[in-house]
Amino acid sequence: MGEEPGGAARGSEKAAETAVGLVDEERRAALLRRITEEGGFAYVSSAEKAAGGDLRAAEAAREMAWEQLHSGPWHEVVPAWREAYAMACLHVAELRAGAGERKEALRALDMGLIMGGPLLRRDLDAAVERIAAGKGAENDAAANVGDCADKWWEGISKNRDLAEALSILPSRSLSCKKVEKQSSLSLETFIYDYVLRDSPVIISGCIDHWPAMTRWKDIEYLKRVAGDRTVPIEVGKNYLCSEWKQELITFSQFLERIQSTNCPANLPYLAQHPVFDQIRELRDDIMIPDYCFAGGGELRSLNAWFGPLGTVTPLHHDPHHNLFAQVVGRKYIRLYPASASENLYPHAESMLSNSSQVDHDNIDYQEFPKVEGLDFIDCVLEEGEMLYIPPKWWHYVRSLSTSFSVSFWWSATASSLQGT
Repeated sequence: MGEEPGGAARGSEKAAETAVGLVDEERRAALLRRITEEGGFAYVSSAEKAAGGDLRAAEAAREMAWEQLHSGPWHEVVPAWREAYAMACLHVAELRAGAGERKEALRALDMGLIMGGPLLRRDLDAAVERIAAGKGAENDAAANVGDCADKWWEGISKNRDLAEALSILPSRSLSCKKVEKQSSLSLETFIYDYVLRDSPVIISGCIDHWPAMTRWKDIEYLKRVAGDRTVPIEVGKNYLCSEWKQELITFSQFLERIQSTNCPANLPYLAQHPVFDQIRELRDDIMIPDYCFAGGGELRSLNAWFGPLGTVTPLHHDPHHNLFAQVVGRKYIRLYPASASENLYPHAESMLSNSSQVDHDNIDYQEFPKVEGLDFIDCVLEEGEMLYIPPKWWHYVRSLSTSFSVSFWWSATASSLQGT
């Protein structure tokens, strides 16, 4: 039988009603007023049409907001335009979903989560949950796994022999003092023996119960729960190299690149991205360690570090306490105390002042003579282990295999720690 006259129009109207329903009228009106005050009259006009079911207007509104997000340095972007971008993404997603374009709808929502502001985050999450739940057996991301599983395991199993690993590590690796290892530390011992003494430590036996410890080794599982989601990745040796760039690809495409990329200049790395705020299924696979609340500590950031053999995070330091959990594969980590800073040649530019000019993969001792013979501690962090890195400690990180890591940054005052 042919389609009932007006059926397509009614479908478009229904999708538009759903989109409007995602954002209550009060918030929506307030946001549009803010955009008007910023001179976004054309955006407001397109957003109104998008709310009425006009896909072209929704795309136009999203493009206008996108241009505003890229009109200058990110920190100077007017917050209202981030919210405007999220609203436009919601409209595009709902209209795309109403037309049966599920993947395009999910991409729009992910872009809203990555680039949008916090105002509509719950609406974006709810839309993702609803649209993702409708994928049923039609999910292409989990299809054609075939021989990928064997190749995936091969990547995870690289460099179990330390003698083999030494051939790709910086000079003097594993020749100095090793990071101390402890099993299932009590919170009190962790605070008094390591946090208050500003001393790194590897803790084992604390994340064995995480579902991620088994699920993230299953490429079929990863593609099923996250394959169609869009994520930002880094491409290149590291963020200090001129060839370094960023791309937006699906998680499934990212997993495929992990298995196929061997060139250091094209290594894909999902680095320091809050993917767990974006993809809730992955967030449910991990738990926040109690150590992060030491002395009334406050969690500042929860980030993913996913990539293939050979990814490098150059020598740098961070302002917060850091628990770095190794979930899949293994990584080499070298650490220098904050007291070594003047010998590590920090960049002069303020944006990179927490990064060293010394390339640890090819140290030029003539240009950086103070590094030669400088004491450090290091380790190979194995699956199931967590490394505590105190604030301001310099660290260089290299993956020895396909590797999935999670970092927990938290802050705590000295007085609160002393009082525990």
